[in-house]
Amino acid sequence: MSEDRNDIGDVSPTSLSHLVGQRSVLEQVSTAIDAAFADNKTMDSCLLVGPPGLGKSQFASVIAKEMATQFHELLAGSITSQVDLNCVLLAAEDKHVVHIDECHELKRELQTSLYLAIDQKKILLPTGLAGKTLQPIPIADFTLLLSTTDEFCLLQPLRDRMKLLLRFDFYSPEELIFLLMQRAHAVGWKVQEEELFAYIAARSRGTPRLGLRLLQACRRVCRANGDTIITVDHLARACDLEQIDNLGLGITERKYLQFLAEGVSRLNVLGSMLGLPSRTVAEVTEPFLIRSGLVIKDDQGRRQLTGRGREHLAACCQNPV
Repeated sequence: MSEDRNDIGDVSPTSLSHLVGQRSVLEQVSTAIDAAFADNKTMDSCLLVGPPGLGKSQFASVIAKEMATQFHELLAGSITSQVDLNCVLLAAEDKHVVHIDECHELKRELQTSLYLAIDQKKILLPTGLAGKTLQPIPIADFTLLLSTTDEFCLLQPLRDRMKLLLRFDFYSPEELIFLLMQRAHAVGWKVQEEELFAYIAARSRGTPRLGLRLLQACRRVCRANGDTIITVDHLARACDLEQIDNLGLGITERKYLQFLAEGVSRLNVLGSMLGLPSRTVAEVTEPFLIRSGLVIKDDQGRRQLTGRGREHLAACCQNPV
């Protein structure tokens, strides 16, 4: 019987067989790992690409576990100089797995150093009094995993040196339901009705991170009420507290829809009305609204509410569950 844990993050997958969704990625990784073991060599380096919250970092961790080797993980933002990058490259040993998350944040000169190091299996350290002499230092034969939400911010030569391109896509409702059930069972949380997982999945925007966060919020409400079994009422209260509607839209998205209900508008106007930079609106607020068919853009970049968007806006005041 599973031990009852307080946090959804207390458990995580430890093998490819535990992972849900991303079938194409799973097949690519499984094939690469089998080939690496068959040839007794390091697994090929990979570029993991996709929107945030889809499990790229989790996949990276599982790859290291499947390879039965050490896992080095760090954010690209923490690598601010050539010295930092050299420390990362020199710390890894043969067959280790090194994961650099948000790699598009690496400075261009560091990206160049990284792909040269991958090519030559060495780094060049300045030596001598003036530091003008470059001393080649060999680096280990490790697996490099680069994760990004924007692959085109990476230099083309760096992208080309990644032997596997793993593209992550949004999850289907069925995949999210299975993932939520799996994780709830793993942490020992009891649920009154299995329909609860479908309700959570519908509010998760195809993103596991959001679904797991909402499941955690339900558990928080459940325990705050002194209960031990999570119910649909707990979900309704959690959505009310976080101001999430039945599609998972927050208050900013609903305000966006309300502004658009008054007529066609441009991005800069919507940004001004929301009090947000246009780039934030375009990259954070709009993607799900457009993907879900609530909003469309014309050839001139003007935003317009669809029939489905108007229907959803009219239903926002109803019970979110």
